Amino acid sequence: MASTGLPLPGRRILVVDDEPYILKILSFKLRLAGMVPFEATCGEEALRLARETLPDLVLLDVSLSPGLTGFDVCRILKENPRTNPLPVVMLTARNHPAEREQGLRLGARLYLTKPFSTKVLLEEIERALSVPG
Repeated sequence: MASTGLPLPGRRILVVDDEPYILKILSFKLRLAGMVPFEATCGEEALRLARETLPDLVLLDVSLSPGLTGFDVCRILKENPRTNPLPVVMLTARNHPAEREQGLRLGARLYLTKPFSTKVLLEEIERALSVPG
């Protein structure tokens, strides 16, 4: 993929996953690429951090427990005028076409499935950041 010219270093990424191991791996990979990750383990925490930090991008798992799902978080972010412009990339093990459609319909810029390659993930984050709101 050709570079969009937008630098990834310094970009603030809200990473939302209820699996601590996945959360730590994602944050580590983002830090290696020079980004600044913020971590949330549930939907409510993700919404609070999104409102407080206004990150450059939200990397969001669909299956969160307990409480709100990633779909709920995406919908709520997109309904709020302050957080609506935030690009959301869903990163999930859920690969059903109807779920992919739902995520995109709710406003996610991309819907990626696990397992993922770090190289592809970084390219897709760069792509999501380059698309105007």
